[in-house]
Amino acid sequence: MSLSNPDQPRRAVRVLARLHRLLDCADAGLTIPQYRMLIILSEGGQRSTRLAERLACRKPTVTALADGLIAAGYAVRESEPGDRRIVRLCLTGAGRAALDRAEAAYLAELGPLLSGQLVDGLLSVGAALDER
Repeated sequence: MSLSNPDQPRRAVRVLARLHRLLDCADAGLTIPQYRMLIILSEGGQRSTRLAERLACRKPTVTALADGLIAAGYAVRESEPGDRRIVRLCLTGAGRAALDRAEAAYLAELGPLLSGQLVDGLLSVGAALDER
């Protein structure tokens, strides 16, 4: 992809920062890191090492984040059947409801900005991030 203006990548990063701020301001009931962790947990229970990889953070950060979600009743730690040394963090029904509320709040905040072309572009970026 060629850019007509070499300043476009910098401007795009600034737009992303503004979009992040809109998400921060939405009345979602979760922080963005909590939201991101609940998204991953909604795909099935995860070990802390895998959560750290997917969230691109260190395990102590994952532990602190998990502790907050557990205290809120949004997640639980479960032992692996057959090997109690393995512990997975799993989403609860309350966690699923919190995730749904957060997504509704984020869509209410950003929905008016999301055109078909922008959504397609964001989904392409998401796919590239998944591959990375």
